[in-house]
Amino acid sequence: MLRELHLRLPLPQADSRDARLRAAARELHLPLHRIRGLRLLKQSIDARQRVICKQLHCLVAVDEPLPPPPPLPTAPPPLPAGSPRILIIGAGPAGLFAALRCIELGTCPVILERGKDVSSRRFDLRPINCEGVVPPDSNYCFGEGGAGAFSDGKLYTRATKRGDVSQIYRYFVAHGADPSILTDSHPHIGSDKLPRIIQSIRRSILNAGGEIHFNTRVCSLLRSADRRRAVGAISADGREWLAESVILATGHSARDIYRMLAAEGLLMERKTFAVGVRIEHPQALIDAAQYHLKRGQIRPDFLPAARYSLATTIRDRGVHSFCMCPGGFIVPTATEGDEVVVNGMSLSRRNSPFANSGFVVTVTPEDTDDLAPEFGALSGIAWQKRLEQACARAGGGGMKAPAQRVSDFLAHRASDSLRKSNYRPGLTPFDLRELLPRGICERMDEALRLFERNIPGFTGEDGLLIGTETRTSSPVRIPRDSDSLQHPQLAGLFPCAEGAGYAGGIISAAMDGRLCAEAAVNSKKL
Repeated sequence: MLRELHLRLPLPQADSRDARLRAAARELHLPLHRIRGLRLLKQSIDARQRVICKQLHCLVAVDEPLPPPPPLPTAPPPLPAGSPRILIIGAGPAGLFAALRCIELGTCPVILERGKDVSSRRFDLRPINCEGVVPPDSNYCFGEGGAGAFSDGKLYTRATKRGDVSQIYRYFVAHGADPSILTDSHPHIGSDKLPRIIQSIRRSILNAGGEIHFNTRVCSLLRSADRRRAVGAISADGREWLAESVILATGHSARDIYRMLAAEGLLMERKTFAVGVRIEHPQALIDAAQYHLKRGQIRPDFLPAARYSLATTIRDRGVHSFCMCPGGFIVPTATEGDEVVVNGMSLSRRNSPFANSGFVVTVTPEDTDDLAPEFGALSGIAWQKRLEQACARAGGGGMKAPAQRVSDFLAHRASDSLRKSNYRPGLTPFDLRELLPRGICERMDEALRLFERNIPGFTGEDGLLIGTETRTSSPVRIPRDSDSLQHPQLAGLFPCAEGAGYAGGIISAAMDGRLCAEAAVNSKKL
């Protein structure tokens, strides 16, 4: 007999296999010898009580052996010569997982990626951090692996409607990720390890006969003779890439792609997004609040750097933490030199002395109505861009970011000085109320006071607000048919994942990539 159990055990005993077996026997009111096996399905830390515990979701075998775990994906056989081709624009998680699914379905994926391979991308991060120079096609947002490659590698998602989330985790493990991501409730790879996994996924695609072309920026679509179907694309160097269908997986920062679609006369829609700042604290402050540590007490080694998730609604607008990075870094993620945009990342050990998170407020299409007559569906992008340019001016150049102590923001005064931060280009004291729209500042003000109740010290002098966090999601949705996933005006074009407004994060993008691959293969008898 197989039973699924939820167990709660104190740390660090919860990591003991014997302790888990005994707890399962007690829960089932059975003698220990009848428990033939136990497999951990999911685990999380529960720090709500003074005694910190682990919540364990387990599969328990009673009087019979445990069945084997679901297998990891294996390398597919090479594609036969002359296999139908599907063009995939973008080599982020959506594009890479779409390619893997195409291969499984016997179709040759051809990926066009505007940026460099993930190893070469590393060298393009230094001029951004140290010189304030943004390489236009290879940066924190563009290149193999997409924005997620150097943005922490968090794998948590609530997007379970697209299919089996654990399947995506197994692909990552098969390509070198730590198997712990299969059971952690908030799995995380780390920006130091994710590039090697991306390289392994690339090898799988190439070994099966797929193609990946770097430094290949798409500038227009190719259509059939009747112009009713997408049959490929033209890259900036003039090459034509023919295929049966096109999956558009370009991410939320490829603004030239939106302009390309507008020039093609293809329908796009404004959508809700969120804008705010990065909020940074000493990790010790977050640890003390979340783990109930006494003053001066150091977090025990068996506990990970503490995280948090905060959310509220103020006057019909959501205010929430976003992409929280325990033991992390704040990085400059602008895609053009006249902007300042910030995001968070952390390494696998999460051992930076600082914690950071996006702290953002919902922006609705109505907020960009004044720009709609000029920019239409792209008014949200124009709104973002103006804020990012204002942030660059406030920072003073060189990717320096405007910043303010949380306590000064609440007191409506500029900060005379700022504490140390790990944002490498540097910070400039600035009153963020002069930068951000009034409605956003007012809601941030109220939310900060509410969040102080959850995390004492959250609004103190050790907290920093660093501007601006604008690339939370795309302000644009590229519509698609709910059944075929094709653009309603252009058959064979499959808007996909974050850039099209249908995903948010590595896992949901990967799942949407697989769904679009399946739809593309089935859209025409290949």
